Amino acid sequence: MLLAYPFRFLAPRRAAPEAAVSTAVALLVLAGVAGVVPTPVVIALAGGAGATLAGVRLSRLAAQRSTAPPSTGPSGRVGAVLLDAAVVAAGWVAAALPLVDARQRAVALLGSLTVAALSVSGVRRLPARTPAPTRLRALVEATGPTVGLTLAGWLLLPVGTLPAPARLLAALVLAGLGIAALSAFTGVGRRSGHAICRGGLLLTLIGLALLTILPPVSSGRASLLAVPPLVLGMLLTALGATTAVTSASSTPPAASPTTTWPRAVLPASVLLLAAGLHLGSGRTPDRVSLLLALAAVPPLVLRELLRGGDAGVPERPAAHRRVAAHPVRHPEPQPPWQATTPDSWTPAADADATWPDTGVSWSRHGLGPAGDGPGDRAALLAALAAIGDVSAPAGALLLVELHGIEGLGPVAREDALAEAALRARAVVGPGDLVTACAGAGFAVVTGAGPVLAYALGTRLLATLTSPYRLAGSVLRVQASIGLAEVGGSGPADVLRQAELARRRAVQLGRDRVEWYDAFLEEQLVRRLDLERELPGAVARGELDLVYQPVLDLTDRQPVGAEALLRWRSPVLGTVLPAELLPVAEDLDLVGELEWWVLDRACRQLAAWSAGSRELWMAVNVTTRELATPDFVQRTAAIMAAYGVPPERLVVEVAEPRIAADLSTVVARLAGLRSLGVRTALDDFRPEHASLAHLRRLPIDLLKVGPDLVGAEPTGQPPLIDVVVNVGERLGVEIVAEGLESPTQVEGAHRAGCRYGQGFALSRPATAERVEAYFEEFPSAYR
Repeated sequence: MLLAYPFRFLAPRRAAPEAAVSTAVALLVLAGVAGVVPTPVVIALAGGAGATLAGVRLSRLAAQRSTAPPSTGPSGRVGAVLLDAAVVAAGWVAAALPLVDARQRAVALLGSLTVAALSVSGVRRLPARTPAPTRLRALVEATGPTVGLTLAGWLLLPVGTLPAPARLLAALVLAGLGIAALSAFTGVGRRSGHAICRGGLLLTLIGLALLTILPPVSSGRASLLAVPPLVLGMLLTALGATTAVTSASSTPPAASPTTTWPRAVLPASVLLLAAGLHLGSGRTPDRVSLLLALAAVPPLVLRELLRGGDAGVPERPAAHRRVAAHPVRHPEPQPPWQATTPDSWTPAADADATWPDTGVSWSRHGLGPAGDGPGDRAALLAALAAIGDVSAPAGALLLVELHGIEGLGPVAREDALAEAALRARAVVGPGDLVTACAGAGFAVVTGAGPVLAYALGTRLLATLTSPYRLAGSVLRVQASIGLAEVGGSGPADVLRQAELARRRAVQLGRDRVEWYDAFLEEQLVRRLDLERELPGAVARGELDLVYQPVLDLTDRQPVGAEALLRWRSPVLGTVLPAELLPVAEDLDLVGELEWWVLDRACRQLAAWSAGSRELWMAVNVTTRELATPDFVQRTAAIMAAYGVPPERLVVEVAEPRIAADLSTVVARLAGLRSLGVRTALDDFRPEHASLAHLRRLPIDLLKVGPDLVGAEPTGQPPLIDVVVNVGERLGVEIVAEGLESPTQVEGAHRAGCRYGQGFALSRPATAERVEAYFEEFPSAYR
């Protein structure tokens, strides 16, 4: 049965009487719920049975002669007497309630206070075997769940039975007792007699508190909720006290590790259930509910701050200073990652090594740990494994890469790395490990929680990027830091995660700290796949073009098409330009791709022109390629090779990127127009600088997005009118692109845009399908 089950794993031996009593009490409760036995009778019989058995156990314990040595403290006889009085008082309260129905709350409250006083005195006089945890840490760890259970109690307690202040106090008391009992049963040494006794007393007090708060026993069955914690608590109190006294003279068992998930899952589950019942009844959260919800945030922040100063990461003693690059013997206690250095990785003394699957190289020499020790992969593995093995996992790995020292000579580079090592050691904590990796970087393992680890990363970033004064010159470097939490993953996984975060920091511009998450890994893995597969895509024939028709908005006839690049990768599938081009830029492959696009687009344009179609083809080029000295000549050669009339080709350049080299862009566009090629400015934004560029650029077409056109049929944004007016004065025709609805198409036409392009008019398609689409419009032919 439910009440008997705890004795199966908490009792050091078979506890048949406890199991029998708890089973009988469970049957009584079921009978009370069914209405077979009156509620007052159930409470009186159950409380009396539990108190009788627990009292007998404690009375026998008090009569025993202790064999505990003096070093263990009190013998436990006085404690047993006081605890005996506590459970008898609790049983008396339960048995007396049917006789004092009108004064139930007063009697229950008085009994609760009496039991609490006797319990505290009795527990303090039991032989102490399990050391108490750090008081502040334990309090902070319990505050957040306690606030959550207080909110659950506030939502669940009947509104009309108690005034609001009493209802809030009752919810707080029940929550505090519940978390304390949960901590006793799941914390360090949870199988010890002390922990079982404390948990039992707290359950007893919870039962008495419920009898104080809930409606009188004669008013219904709600008071039956107090029976399970009351009876179970009394029985566990006796069991725990007996275990504590009888084991005082024996060798203490190894401390049980904490079981953290009940303290996280159970309060959250109760709160979710309470919130669901509250909302399901049609009630809305009141002011107290909102304040309690907000009150749960500060304890969570404080808990993370305290993790940074966790006593489980002590300061390294002076004996741990560096002794070359070999395993160090430790005559004093040390952080777990200094205990021993695994010998599973033993390269030559001067060798570097690369960690598989990460590309991170680790050196046996270089920076060394902050407290100093072997600066290699083995030390890092040991540190990460040790942090993951502690009872309350907390810690992080930071991978640091320095940029700007690659081109230095060997001496200057070593000086820069040595200065960086000194700066890093001045920032990290005394118990943090700093180990070198071959190249321009190092790793930091800290026992701090994630919030403090991120703060450490920002401090490292600030100190490492300050100017370096080396040999009379000033060197400025950049840094990229990847952070991964330790916990729930093996050391190799933690390193891989930190490396992915570091790569992301590099991609986003350096001088930043990036935190690993699963979505980040998906992005970075995708990026790595693109970087691996893109080189050679042209030679392998994996590139393709699709074409999106451009229509005249006056008569909806096609006038041209834009060539759009697609990468048909057999490994990655179809990759669009938005994802493809940034990778190509980093790999310096944009020129190869764009000349392929221009060649294939001109060949297709020549095929369409052979059929007497009066269409033009638009091709996108980057500012970087447009600025190359031979761009105009190479374009002319391609057109000549396919016999393409120059006026049928449109070269588009994106407006946001031309400002950096505006004069060169103007010269190249003018050179194209001298050949007869038409030019277009893509992604135009009607800002002051853009309008100024528009007056300087020799262009024929101006492409604007749907945000300027607007989606409402009742009016247009005034900026589109400005753009159209400027275009008319400069002789530039407006193309509205990205039109995805008939409303946008109509709005673009009314605003004065001559051409339109977008899904609402025609989707991109292969050359064959676009050609079939053109055949539906005879006017597209001469």
